[in-house]
Amino acid sequence: MASSSSKAGIIGALLANLGIAAAKFVAAYFTRSSAMLSEGIHSVVDSGNAVLLLLGLSRGQREATEAHPFGYGKEYYFWSLIVAILLFAIGGGMSVYEGIAHFEHPEPQRDLLWNYITLGIALVFEALSTWQILSAVKKTKGPLTYWQAIKSSKDPGVFAVLYENVAAILGLIIAGAGTVLGHYLHEPRIDGAASVLIGFVLIGVAVALVAETKALLIGEAADPTLQQAVRALALADPDINDLAPPLTMHFGPTDILLVLNVNFRPELTTLGVQDATNRLEAAIRRTHPEVKRIYVEANAAGSGVKIA
Repeated sequence: MASSSSKAGIIGALLANLGIAAAKFVAAYFTRSSAMLSEGIHSVVDSGNAVLLLLGLSRGQREATEAHPFGYGKEYYFWSLIVAILLFAIGGGMSVYEGIAHFEHPEPQRDLLWNYITLGIALVFEALSTWQILSAVKKTKGPLTYWQAIKSSKDPGVFAVLYENVAAILGLIIAGAGTVLGHYLHEPRIDGAASVLIGFVLIGVAVALVAETKALLIGEAADPTLQQAVRALALADPDINDLAPPLTMHFGPTDILLVLNVNFRPELTTLGVQDATNRLEAAIRRTHPEVKRIYVEANAAGSGVKIA
């Protein structure tokens, strides 16, 4: 399943968002800022989403059963989908609704110092949470850029939290701009427009999360680099002539199913095929421990022997 570092990142995001949400609601109460209220709602949704990710992470680590022989790893992805839906419906929808209501019935802002202090504190906490996740990405990204590593990540504890953090930082910038412009232009409707824009940002991030999670739920293949490495390991064995492209599927961030159709040397006996298969499986597990299940379709002299 997910690494301990990604779990720590989710917990860090949860604690940060709880504190930020409380500060934003206090600031919204004193300033009557619609954008700040939307930001408070956003932080509450992010806090709930972190709880759901932790729930999915915990439930996804359950042992396989007769009813679920491949385990429960995909439940992590299911709860990640729920996170995206909540971000879309509650975070985005309520922010847009609140912004429209404030635009139609504007109320002058007051005590703006509360807004500025809260926005500054929130930016610091969001930056720290993002830094924590990026530190975890750095440990595993290898030669990839940060963006490539995030896009290819199969761990919602990485990409979901980072996407939400990016939305949060953009939302804070928009809320700050709305507050400043509304105050200096003496136009409270700008604050409502900022709230609507924050809602659209959340909706856009939610759609991106749905797309990421959908691919994993319906059975996304492992990274091409891993597939190429597996193929290279197989062809390095003197008893293997060739093999079809590996078939892979993620059941969790570090739980991969691998199916290989291998052409062994025609003169190999059944025992020789078994030995070569065992060597190949051992080599794959040694270099790629995230591959938890390996199934080999062994073809020797057209015999079509299947060895699992």
